[in-house]
Formats: sequence, C-alpha cells, structure tokens
Amino acid sequence: MHVRNEEAGPLTLVQDTPQAVQVPAPAGDTWSMTAGARTRGTTALPAAPPAAAEVDRVRAAVHIALTGFLDEQRDVLAAMDPALLPVADEVRALADGGKRLRPLFAYWGWRATRGADATEDDAAVLRAVAALEFVHASALVHDDVMDGALTRRGRPATHVGFAARHGDGRLAGDGETFGVGAAILVGDLALVWSDELLRRSGLSPATLIRARAVWDTMRTEVTAGQYLDLLRAAGGLPGAQGALTVARYKSAGYTVQRPLQLGAAIAGAGREAAEVCTAIGLPLGEAFQLRDDVLGVFGDPSVTGKSADDDLREGKQTLLIALAEEATDDAGRRLLADLLGNPDASTADFDALRSLIEATGARARVEDRIADRTELARTAIAEAPFAEDARAALDVLAVAATTRTA
Repeated sequence: MHVRNEEAGPLTLVQDTPQAVQVPAPAGDTWSMTAGARTRGTTALPAAPPAAAEVDRVRAAVHIALTGFLDEQRDVLAAMDPALLPVADEVRALADGGKRLRPLFAYWGWRATRGADATEDDAAVLRAVAALEFVHASALVHDDVMDGALTRRGRPATHVGFAARHGDGRLAGDGETFGVGAAILVGDLALVWSDELLRRSGLSPATLIRARAVWDTMRTEVTAGQYLDLLRAAGGLPGAQGALTVARYKSAGYTVQRPLQLGAAIAGAGREAAEVCTAIGLPLGEAFQLRDDVLGVFGDPSVTGKSADDDLREGKQTLLIALAEEATDDAGRRLLADLLGNPDASTADFDALRSLIEATGARARVEDRIADRTELARTAIAEAPFAEDARAALDVLAVAATTRTA
C-alpha cells in the first residue's frame, strides 16, 4: 500500500523477537548490530536480505553522485586559483566519511510513498538525496569549530587541519584564527553545494518546488539547533528537557524526520505521509542522537575515530550529563563543575566522570530511552501504510542507526 493523499495537497510539515542484522558498511566503518533487543509487543519486521542489499546499493549510488559532483567542483575551484584545491579536497574528505543515513532515509521515504504513476526516475532521486551529505558536512564543520573539537572521523577537525596548513606554509598571522576562518568557509561552501546538487539532480521543476519546502525547513532547524546548543553550553536551556530540545533540532530532525519527508515530497505524497514520517522520524532521530552521545563518552576510540575524552573535555551538555547532575550529590556536582569542559583535565579525571555517569544510573537511563524511542519508531514503521520493501529497509536502518558502535 502506498501513501497517496492528493486531496490534502503537497506535503505538509508536521512539527511535532530479536534477529541479527548485518548491514554492509562503508570502508573503515563498523556497522553490525542485533535488532529487537527490547520489544513492547511489536512484531518486528524481518530484515530480508533484499532490503539490506538495496541499502547497500543506495549507499554506493550516493557515493558515485557525490564523487562526480565533487570532481566537477574541484575543476571549477582550480580554474579560479590552485590555492583553492585544499578547500575542495577538505569537502571531499568530509563527504567521503559516514554511513549515508540521511540520503538513505530520504530515498526510502520516496520508495515508501511513490505511486504507480511516479514520474521521477531512480537516478535523479539518488542524486537529489545525496545533497543531504553536504548539509551534514556543513553542520559537522561548524559544530567542530563551536565545540573546539580536535578530531573528526579519525582525522584532524577542519579548523585544526587548516591551522596546521597555515603553520606548514609559514603564513602570516595567527594560525588558529586562520584555521577557524577557513573551516567556517568550508562549511559554508558545503551548504552552497548542497543547494546546487539538489537543483542539478534532474528532478522536475514541480518536484523541486515540493522538495524545497522540506529542504528549507530542515536547514533552518539545524541552524537553530546549533544556536540552542551554544545557548545550553552557556547555561541556558537547563536540565534534561533542555538537552532533549537541543538534540531534536540540532540532529534528530535533520537525520531522520526531514529526510523521510523530503523523500515523500519528491514522491508527491500528502499530509498523511508527513504525519507517518514524523511518527517514525522524531523518536528514531532522538534515539540516534542519544546513541551518539553515549558513544562520545563510552565509545571505543579505535572504532569511533575520536577520543572518548573529547565530549567531556569540550563540556558537551548532553542528556547523560543532565541526568547525572540530577541524580548525584553535592560532591558529584562539584566533580562535574570542576572537570566537565576543563581542557587541563587528565584521562584519569575523565574516567572519574565516566564512573559518576555510570554510578548515578544516567547511562542506564539513556540506554533505556534509546530502546524505548527505537521501539516506538519500529512500531510506526511496522504499522505504516508503506510498500513492504520500504518497511523492511526502514527497519534495517532504524536498527543500524541506534545500535551502531561508531
């Protein structure tokens, strides 16, 4: 069954038994997990091999679309001045990493809701959803600047890399300032290129108009979420609810909900599809971000590509921290105040913080919420009036997004 609600008009944005699954992963990534570790009466969809194979096909097609586009853009920048080539190469390095979750959710949002009269071809849709990777790259670069992060996916963060380039080239001025300025511009360029790739994807003008409604909302939300993150770091939006608000707008919405709605908009689906996408996307996006928070503190650096101390050193005010602060005593709160965000703290200090997070039950409570949010999303997927292959693929992605190790 396909979700088609033409009477409702174009897509309307809405605000608000275990089985092992092996998901093919990009090179250098660890992405295998067990589905359905906790259930609340939901009949879990089987992760059929064809669904996993299709996920892999889409990921490969997105890589090809990005590579071709970046090859062209590198030539454009080289024609301006060869000194711009490091900028092009940095965007490529950022776009080469990751699991392609956002394009995958968008593609399957399209596959789930397209009707027999669908006019857009598969290749054009794949190019369009690939543009989401540039939005993500932009957000990563800017986030690393604001957090003062040192690494990203096993390599220096963009501002760190350009600061080193400044020193290697014996350029004038302050290297750190140069690195931050260059990173801001790299992030801006990635955002510009996201628009260009979407526009040049081959989608029809009418489809592009529908897609832009979701696209613009998504980009506004992620930018607003970045500001809310800054505000929370400065003492605003306190407590667990503040952490969840930041997670929703900074990451959850543009990771699952809006990509799903983008695919549905490309398909020409209506209000019902938007509501189904929200029912799936909001809880799943939150679970994805909470998993990211846990990995940022308890992940294996050899798998995540970053030190497990980084989030603590940067002072990230995640739900883990909010719950630990609520549950601990005065001594624990002093420990958090002294060590969280302290650049001079040692690994032993951060081990003490990790012990506090464990002892207060904060980590267990976050894991419980991840399980609950994931199960809610999987229930919505199982009950969605979507094509069967789309439901199977979305269930595979839901498990992958929330039980990953990197």
